[in-house]
Amino acid sequence: MAEIRKVAVIGAGVMGAGIAAQVANSGAPVVLLDIVPPGAENRNAIAEGAVAKMLKTEPAPFMSKAAAKLVTTGNIEDNLDLLADCDWIVEAVIERLDIKQALYAKIETRRKKGSVVSSNTSTIPLAKLTEGLPASFARDFVITHFFNPPRYMRLLELVTSEKNDPEAVKTLTDFCDYRLGKGVVPCKDRPGFIANRLGVYWLQTAVVTAFDLGVDVEDADAIIGKPFGIPKTGVFGLLDLIGLDLMPHINASMAASLPPADPFHAMNRPAPLIERMIKDGFTGRKGKGGFYRVNREMNKRREAIDLASGDYRVQKKAQVEAIKDAGKNLKKLFDHDSVFGRYAWTVMSETLSYAAMLVGDAADEIGPIDEAMRLGYNWKSGPFELLDRIGIDWFVARLEKEGRAVPPILHAAHGKSFYRIENGQRQALTLAGEYRTLHRPEGVLLLADIKLTSQPVLKNGSACVWEIGDGVLCFEFTSMMNSLDAEIVLLLSQTIELVKKHYKALVVYNEGANFSVGANLGQALFAANIAGWNEIQGLVGLGQHAYKSLKYAPFPVVSAPAGMALGGGCEILLHSDAIQAHAETYAGLVEVGVGLIPGWGGCKEMLARWQTLGKIPKGPMPAVSQVFEYISTARVAKSAAEAQEMLILRPGDAITMNRYRLLADAKAKALKLAEDYKPPEPPTYVLPGPSGKVALDMAVESFVQLGKATKHDKVVAGVLAEILTGDGTDPTETVTEDRMSELERLGFMKLIRNPDTLARIEHMLETGKPLRN
Repeated sequence: MAEIRKVAVIGAGVMGAGIAAQVANSGAPVVLLDIVPPGAENRNAIAEGAVAKMLKTEPAPFMSKAAAKLVTTGNIEDNLDLLADCDWIVEAVIERLDIKQALYAKIETRRKKGSVVSSNTSTIPLAKLTEGLPASFARDFVITHFFNPPRYMRLLELVTSEKNDPEAVKTLTDFCDYRLGKGVVPCKDRPGFIANRLGVYWLQTAVVTAFDLGVDVEDADAIIGKPFGIPKTGVFGLLDLIGLDLMPHINASMAASLPPADPFHAMNRPAPLIERMIKDGFTGRKGKGGFYRVNREMNKRREAIDLASGDYRVQKKAQVEAIKDAGKNLKKLFDHDSVFGRYAWTVMSETLSYAAMLVGDAADEIGPIDEAMRLGYNWKSGPFELLDRIGIDWFVARLEKEGRAVPPILHAAHGKSFYRIENGQRQALTLAGEYRTLHRPEGVLLLADIKLTSQPVLKNGSACVWEIGDGVLCFEFTSMMNSLDAEIVLLLSQTIELVKKHYKALVVYNEGANFSVGANLGQALFAANIAGWNEIQGLVGLGQHAYKSLKYAPFPVVSAPAGMALGGGCEILLHSDAIQAHAETYAGLVEVGVGLIPGWGGCKEMLARWQTLGKIPKGPMPAVSQVFEYISTARVAKSAAEAQEMLILRPGDAITMNRYRLLADAKAKALKLAEDYKPPEPPTYVLPGPSGKVALDMAVESFVQLGKATKHDKVVAGVLAEILTGDGTDPTETVTEDRMSELERLGFMKLIRNPDTLARIEHMLETGKPLRN
């Protein structure tokens, strides 16, 4: 099989439908089939209903509505002939061996020769699934275990057998990697594979221990969350997200399939409170609440369940914050003479020991186990990376002092670390106690690796500049949440001068959770509170100059965003020659939420895009109206595909599905542009003038009358309308780019002096939410 062009998914439940949506997001056509509902007039009702539901679901399984058009729906009684031209067929039906095997027998009669068939099972071994089926089927059968939701969870566990054709496995792996954006982790054919084998044990241990030690759910989540680089949902918050009703089924499956000596059995104890919660419909976020809930009868009061009494109470602030620097010194947390210290040690020592026990069983090496927990459970560090932070010898000594078993890989690591840097290369310890060099797949380039062997070319407190090879520099934000400040703007100006003299191109990229959340509001509020208006105006001008210099530099600039690219972070994208965006990029000009307008060129650049590239009627007003709508409503694209529809990305910009490949793709794009690069021509604008301003003001006033816009929304929108319509400009005359920048600067300064804007900024900094004043 040379290539996967078309995919089929059988089973239109939450997982199957989500897998189909992600295939469609990749641009590949996909067939989605399910059973015929008993007595239904529409025999395709289940599959069609799944697609319709996904178009309304938040967070959205589809990256754009256009992707949904790539899904063909049907049923397994009438439409199995649709499998005939599919290169990959995914089974995602109920976890019953008899049902799966009956379906496989039908698939075998309709699929084309050499097509890959896979199961999304997380509990049934591959050997069991293919038992009694033809050798031709077993040769083409694998397990592809996606994590829910398939669009957003990056892990895909792949289980193969010696019967598989290696070329077919490579083709499938490449498709899942490049097209679906997955981190493909090869797993051995063991119960629960890697991530759920360890993750379920971790969750169960944390729950049981919380009951045993009397730890409140808020404290448990705080202890087993941030200090260990685990998402803030912790354990109980994660169970609410997963659904409490799923856990008994998963635990029962694990108990039935794991060997009697496995430590899981000791942790798989009944919890009457949880059984009662499930029975009463308190199954988590999808139910009436779970360990946490919002009590709508009590003015939307946030509540948490008391594990001792089983009653809900007001949610409290976690007390574990009293342990200073808990995340910086895990040994200090473990040794803390409190129930918090005992809870942390019990849960994490059990979890990390269990991870060590899995080496040689679920996986041959430590790397796949760490990767599975990073991508499948969103841990910042895998268990063996955590053990390196803690200190392996200290950890083993404490286990031995308590008379607990020490897994072989921990003995092999005595006096060593699990990971080390040798000759500039990252190496991992094997079960034999030797180190093996870790190699990135072809086409993967990470700043984390570059930092192992080099120092930044330029650096200050908020940004760094790195050489990434072939005459290309990379500009990295390093501030808190990658917020933009004066230091970043100054270093950007220095970087432009450096590239002019010695390099071919510049890439703007970082490996944070978000590309940039926008300008540093704290600095702006501080300056406003001391009436530092000149300082603020200077920073606005400085940013405009730096971004304009970036736009017209004699070399190509490629921005490579991932996660949020908001406000000033979005504006740097708009001033780049090209964008190579990760598929999960959420970009937008959101300044109105804090009572401001885009001040670093966002207005003029969006307007230029819509005047030249927008598929809208000719004339000055349609482009102005479109840009006004986006900015005045602070619309944020929910994917890179949607950002392309909004023209934040232009038609020639590109999208990378796998985040690991983003920097390499951006660098390649920059080098391609550098071959015959010419800076862009400055745009000119034809704006509607006073009549356009009146039309926009009337539209805003109608929203105010309907209660959809506030008093200050009207003020901010009025300033935005002045900028976009040209502030009294004659519609027969053209407006220069510099004049547009001046209008932005004046509008920004007018609003930053407004007390209602300052109230919005202060509220956003305190609560993280916009103030509707």
